[in-house]
Amino acid sequence: MGSTPGPTGPAGPAGPSSIRTPAAKAASVVRFKAALRKAKRRNFREPEIDFLNITAMLDLMTIILVFMLKTSASSSASIPQSKDLALPASVMRTEAAQEGTVVVISKTQILVGDDPNPVVLLPSREQVAQSGVDVKYKRSGPNDMYIVPLANTLQHARETDKAIRTAKGLDPSTSEAIIVADTTTPYRLLIEVLFTLGQSEFGKYHLMVISGKKK
Repeated sequence: MGSTPGPTGPAGPAGPSSIRTPAAKAASVVRFKAALRKAKRRNFREPEIDFLNITAMLDLMTIILVFMLKTSASSSASIPQSKDLALPASVMRTEAAQEGTVVVISKTQILVGDDPNPVVLLPSREQVAQSGVDVKYKRSGPNDMYIVPLANTLQHARETDKAIRTAKGLDPSTSEAIIVADTTTPYRLLIEVLFTLGQSEFGKYHLMVISGKKK
């Protein structure tokens, strides 16, 4: 009887060098993960900030607003004079007030702030000296000292001034006013303006005058 030939050539059983053991697979996975972590650390960069910081923008806008209002208030001492508005002279040498809502009382009209539109048109000097502004501007008759259109304008100025004083850390309970009045302003008219200011929560007043020596 002939013997059965055994398997030879490529179809034969694999040798020991071609067998992949579990330990070899685990070692290759560990090396791959370590290399991946190293590559991530090498290529890592800080993320760029691509969003707007609203809080910082609001702080910046508040600072700009306060600066602009401060600049506007500081220019109140440079009031142009004309035939319709001549300031009285003063013998005092103190500095003029720099902050406050400006109320201009000329010979013919009353203005508030930088608005060139008159709040009240004044009648003749004789009528103003006797009964103040025209009765149509009064709240309840000719003897009333409350000037309605002036009070309405001062309410808006008061709200703005209150916000500014709060932002500066000042007392917002009352506001200040700078009164720029013509030298011939009757006492009755001045009292009516002061009364309306007091009713509008303006508790401190400064009268703008021209610095000079007493004759």
